Amino acid sequence: QVQLVESGGGLVQAGDSLRLSCAASGRTFRSRAMGWFRQRPGKERELVSSIARFGGTTYYDDSVKGRFTISRDNALNSVYLQMDNLKPEDTAVYYCAASTDTINSYRAPINDYDFTSWGQGTQVTVSS
Repeated sequence: QVQLVESGGGLVQAGDSLRLSCAASGRTFRSRAMGWFRQRPGKERELVSSIARFGGTTYYDDSVKGRFTISRDNALNSVYLQMDNLKPEDTAVYYCAASTDTINSYRAPINDYDFTSWGQGTQVTVSS
């Protein structure tokens, strides 16, 4: 397992930007694909974006394409989510997640069951 700690959430206005960070502990970070999930009020958790082990492949949900950018720094055991042009419907708790350490190197996972470790979440609130 890997321990994950998110930071960077906050209260912003529509059109603003935020950058979420996730710091991972342990020596297996680069063996894992990473993802960002969110849970909006009254809704189920959903995958927003994911990135393969070495960053070559990424996935974005249609709702955030063109506005959010995922990246990672394996030297710092960190993954980031740059969120631009935020909308009120982006209001949610955002969770960092790590895949198993046996995942294919080039795969950006898109299924919940690909992820085995979760952070505690960080709140993002976008006012209109």
